Amino acid sequence: MTTIAVGTRKGLFRVIDGEVVDHHFAGIPVTLVLCNGDRWFAAIEHGHFGPKIHRSDDAGSTWVEVGAPHFPVVDEGEDGPSVQTIWALEGGETLWCGTIPGGLFRSDDQGGSWSLVESLWDRPERKDWFGGGADEPGIHSICIDPRDAKRLRIGISCGGVWETRDDGASWALKAKGMRSDFMPPERREDQNIQDPHCIVQSPSNPDVFWCQHHCRAYRSIDDGESWQAIEVPPSSFGFPVRVHPKDADTAWYVPATHDDMRIPVEGQVVVARTRDGGASFEVLREGLPQMHAYDLVFRHALDVDGTGDQLAFGSTTGTLWRTEDGGDTWITVSNHLPPIYAVRFA
Repeated sequence: MTTIAVGTRKGLFRVIDGEVVDHHFAGIPVTLVLCNGDRWFAAIEHGHFGPKIHRSDDAGSTWVEVGAPHFPVVDEGEDGPSVQTIWALEGGETLWCGTIPGGLFRSDDQGGSWSLVESLWDRPERKDWFGGGADEPGIHSICIDPRDAKRLRIGISCGGVWETRDDGASWALKAKGMRSDFMPPERREDQNIQDPHCIVQSPSNPDVFWCQHHCRAYRSIDDGESWQAIEVPPSSFGFPVRVHPKDADTAWYVPATHDDMRIPVEGQVVVARTRDGGASFEVLREGLPQMHAYDLVFRHALDVDGTGDQLAFGSTTGTLWRTEDGGDTWITVSNHLPPIYAVRFA
């Protein structure tokens, strides 16, 4: 049985063996889903009530509200920043949460309570971070090293890539080789203002990372110490990237036209797949719309299962596709869901 959790603008849907079976949080945006066996977490966007987190202990059948990250009160009782969006959610025994604005939070009690990682928040470099698509900078990618759970890499729009090797006690900037063409020439290679859209780490070879950046795609083969640009057809602009769980040289991107034209190239939805570390790509389109399509795929709306054969992705037009052959052919699960924010295999 294959189960997919789909977070949308109007609730969370469970898809089992290609069929939509139920709907939770009807009418409420679900920005993220994390599935750890039967224990699931859903990030809920309640508008002026603020973001919330709900947990399920029965694979999404029933839900209870747990704690939500919030910034501590500052001196004299004055309110600190407010969490606008929960934009990253990863982990197992320890949970990590990234937000807009760019705060990183951790929970050691399965979401019951959260604490701000002040060592990152207090970095002097943070004053130079700025928003990409949002008004404030945001942490959207959290990679937990499979060799050592105390090592994390995070992606920030726009604040570069950061690494901790000591469970968040200290941090180092790791965006060497990235380039932001939208900045003045003297700052285009500034690591602290890079705009990665999504970063993933290879489970089979953790020295390998893949990145979809605002200006191009990147790959690192030296444990994130440096990044090399790669060309993705038909466009190196986009939001999501995923890596094969058993092959560090295989990855998938979903391209869009450009920053100022966030639609598929020539109105054709495609997935770009490389099997040789980015040296070449196949453009996969069988089963995907190839005329007058305006589907944008957000950074959390593409996922791959543990075999690497099954993938699923959803779009801003509410269409959900899946494949069982690594992307060679795609099947439409639904074309009338609400706009899709997040897709996760359970």
